[in-house]
Amino acid sequence: MTKFKKLGSLLVVLSLVTLTACGGNNGNNAANGNNAAGSSEADAAFAAGKYDPPIEFSSVLMPIKKYVQGDTKENNVHDRWMLETLGMKHKDTWYPASDDQYRQKLQLAIASGEKLPDFVSVPSNAVLTNQLIDSGQFIAIDDMFEKYASPILKEHAAAHPELWYPFTKDGKKYNMPIMEYTDNDDTLLWLREDWMEKLNLEAPKTIADLENIMDKFKNQNPDGLAAKDVYPLAISLKNKTNTWMGQLDWLFGAYGTVQEQWNKDADGNLEYGSVNPGAKQALAKLSEWMDKGYIHADSALWDEGKAAESWTKGAAGVLPGANWVPDWPAPDLLKTVPGSKYKAYPVPAGPDGLIGTKWQNTGVNASIMINKDAKHPEAIFLYYNYLLENLANPAAGSEYEYGFAKGYDWDIIDGQPTSNKDKIKEFSNEFPFLTGPPRIPDLFMKSLVKLADGEKPETPYEKQMAEFRKPENWAAGKVVMSQIDIRKQNYFTGAATPTMVSKWNLLNQSELETFNKIIYGNLPVDAFDEFVTNWKANGGDQITKEVNEWYKSVSAEATAAK
Repeated sequence: MTKFKKLGSLLVVLSLVTLTACGGNNGNNAANGNNAAGSSEADAAFAAGKYDPPIEFSSVLMPIKKYVQGDTKENNVHDRWMLETLGMKHKDTWYPASDDQYRQKLQLAIASGEKLPDFVSVPSNAVLTNQLIDSGQFIAIDDMFEKYASPILKEHAAAHPELWYPFTKDGKKYNMPIMEYTDNDDTLLWLREDWMEKLNLEAPKTIADLENIMDKFKNQNPDGLAAKDVYPLAISLKNKTNTWMGQLDWLFGAYGTVQEQWNKDADGNLEYGSVNPGAKQALAKLSEWMDKGYIHADSALWDEGKAAESWTKGAAGVLPGANWVPDWPAPDLLKTVPGSKYKAYPVPAGPDGLIGTKWQNTGVNASIMINKDAKHPEAIFLYYNYLLENLANPAAGSEYEYGFAKGYDWDIIDGQPTSNKDKIKEFSNEFPFLTGPPRIPDLFMKSLVKLADGEKPETPYEKQMAEFRKPENWAAGKVVMSQIDIRKQNYFTGAATPTMVSKWNLLNQSELETFNKIIYGNLPVDAFDEFVTNWKANGGDQITKEVNEWYKSVSAEATAAK
């Protein structure tokens, strides 16, 4: 996910910080986390809400960009809060300079057998997760999760058992999930609303409706632009088409598939969406649109940002994107094109009434693994529970009503509490939370819908959303939730299968080249059939077999464990 994708994920007052924490462990006598389950000290800590006397543990913390108030990486407001509130403090903690350095150090430590910290933060990386599990340095968390996890986390995990798939092996769960907002990256169509109004156009309900809109945007342009200067649909074809801006999942979805991911077929088996027959229909439509000049000829050279730029400069009228487009890049449109307006619309249906978009977010952003030698393995649950239950959606009148720390992300200015960074002398809303900022998966979208419905914001979180999110963002959230049932999940979240390791890059390259040649008219649409035949023969069939074997193993294990 890019930095722009996170714009929609505002916490009440907390911005995204680098995920941290470390650990190692073994799956033998501690395989189910039993070394904590019967601990009277642990039970006493959970009963009291803190350890007394305080405990020490090691983790991994990335130095944040900006320390204020004289704080340092070893002595800061978070660490002082952690000791006072939870009775926890750091010992022998890693402070790598960057995410890349952390991954390298972690992999070197695994290879050399070096002692790892007590709590290890793991990014969403299936290969790394499997390496850590296979290292034998980490405990399975099944028992601890059942005993200690917050009801907030348990409820989400029960509703989304697929979140365990990347973390499950031999029927055991090895990672504590760190939750993220759901539905924040679901695809919408952002249209030039001033053009829609001037042309008296209605919302596109079908692909045919959208074609009519694009034709009028190009050939009857309300701003008086010549047809040769207008390319209505802003898309990126440089690296992949199922991406985060200028994406095409919605068009493939209109023909019954979502490309570049593993969808469920009618029999419940996984299939690669790019070889589904519906992909051929989508490519035929894209070729037609390219021929009509609805798509810029340079789209194959454009990444996501460049595609967005064609929209913000006024040459395009349709930008596929997420609900957070009002934060970026829409402000550039308003600045560049005086009088311009924009609005989010639902994705349209195909000729057979099919609608679909990608949905790859199960509400998990990363995870934590626990070292088999950790003296207090349950401590990370106490820590994360506190964040979820007190900071993720703080109550009015609570000590976190306005933010995490007075003088940092909020302060009293002229007698009034504020989190306006321009008013606070040494503003900083970056804190080295061991788990990153706490998030309740459905809270973000629920709050947007409430505001879009005209309801008064009541909680501190909702008031922050009303203050810092734009009305266009509120409305977009409501559009997302109005199409909540159309999303197609990517069901393959494991490490590369054996055949993927040797064949996948070549298959991807073939896909990108073939699809672009069809779109640009350099190959006939029927070339898709030959592509599929070659894809299957050159490893695709075997990969499909391996992907389904993986899926059946983890889904069966997750079901059995549940």
